[in-house]
Amino acid sequence: MRVSLLLLLLLPGPPPAPGMEDAAFPHLGESLQPPPRACPLRCSCPRADTVDCNGLDLQVFPDNITRAAQHLSLQNNQLQELPYNELSRLSSLRTLNLHNNLISSEGLPDEAFESLTQLQHIYVAHNKLSVAPQFLPRSLRVADLAANQVTEIFPLTFGEKPALRSVYLHDNQLSNAGLPPDAFRGSEAVIVLSLSSNRLSYLPPSLPPSLERLHLQNNLISKVPRGALSRQTQLRELYLQHNQLTDSGLDATTFSKLHHLEYLDLSHNRLASVPAGLPRTLAVLHLGRNRIRWVEATRLRGARALRYLLLQHNQLGATGLPPGGLQTLRLQRNELRALEPEPLAGLAQLRELSLAHNRLRVGDIGPGTWHELQALQVLDLSHNELSFVPPDLPEALEELHLQGNRIGQVGPEAFLSTPRLRALFLRANRLHMTSIAPEAFLGLLHLRVVDTAGNPEQVLVRLPPTTPRQPRAGSPGAQGGPAV
Repeated sequence: MRVSLLLLLLLPGPPPAPGMEDAAFPHLGESLQPPPRACPLRCSCPRADTVDCNGLDLQVFPDNITRAAQHLSLQNNQLQELPYNELSRLSSLRTLNLHNNLISSEGLPDEAFESLTQLQHIYVAHNKLSVAPQFLPRSLRVADLAANQVTEIFPLTFGEKPALRSVYLHDNQLSNAGLPPDAFRGSEAVIVLSLSSNRLSYLPPSLPPSLERLHLQNNLISKVPRGALSRQTQLRELYLQHNQLTDSGLDATTFSKLHHLEYLDLSHNRLASVPAGLPRTLAVLHLGRNRIRWVEATRLRGARALRYLLLQHNQLGATGLPPGGLQTLRLQRNELRALEPEPLAGLAQLRELSLAHNRLRVGDIGPGTWHELQALQVLDLSHNELSFVPPDLPEALEELHLQGNRIGQVGPEAFLSTPRLRALFLRANRLHMTSIAPEAFLGLLHLRVVDTAGNPEQVLVRLPPTTPRQPRAGSPGAQGGPAV
């Protein structure tokens, strides 16, 4: 009996029915799950073409990176070098991010880039490069080498790159000697170039003619050579602030060919006058913190699109401003002692005027000075020497800054000409409890803020009962006194 039972157990069972297989045992060449995707230790590979090793404190280039990788992120590590044999085999790379490592020029082999024929974006900012790579792939579109110690670039670093669009070289140590004249030859599509915070002493010649935005701020530039910007006719934004430009470093042709220029920043230089030859497309002109004593209206008349003129922190004692479409005019921190109608004539579209931190007195503001400013909504007369509210202010005025003056009384007719006033700042004057006439705010139905803090006494602020919303004492709407 025992032998019969053993034979039964050893006999094969019935053959499986057609279409049925034993699920307990995998067949040859098959597996229950797909094989694991190759990915370097501690890194993540969210897609077959992406390897992310960001912020792992890596000191050695990771191995086991798939040849199919198109996007490799090694930013925020402690890499000092990239091995040639590892980098050169990644011929499918399109994005290489090496931002914020310790890579030196010796640790970045030029030969490795020769095989990266698909590379479009390279980010090597915040490393320790002393010179740029001598060769970068022709396929490149964006190159970021900012915040290194680069003193020299080479003709094929950025040259002969027909698809190159953006180059970032700010916060390096580049002088004009380290920037070859053919640096961008064959790269006719560059629209953004940042060379700010370097050691350039003059505007580099032979910049890409396709440029739309050029950053040259925080250099040592004292001169723009004649014709240096004659080919950049597509330029829209030019940043030259924080340099050493003087009037002799510019001429009437410096900006005249920039037929699309909209924004020009020349602040923090040594200019004594407004540059000549400004293009008619210019909308914003920043001339703050120079040494300008006089504004020649003829130099601004050609800039017909000018809307914002910033002249704060100069040495203006009188102004001659152009008629036209200015919307913002900033003249704070100059040496203005008087204001007459003529300099402001023609500014019918002006919406914001800052005259703060000058030496204006009410008696030195000529009759009719505000007459032309029919659209003015914001007027800043703070930190002057005014002893009372200037009369005949523009009717459209909504915001009036008078803080930091010598105002000791606000009469009943002070705001008769400004029925749209919404905010009034009178803090830090010489006002006492009853210095503001009870009738002063009659008719100001839109008034929301009356700031009288910082005066010798708490000021009694009386808003008319017809005001839609009456601020209470101590609230932002009536700082310094009660509202009844």
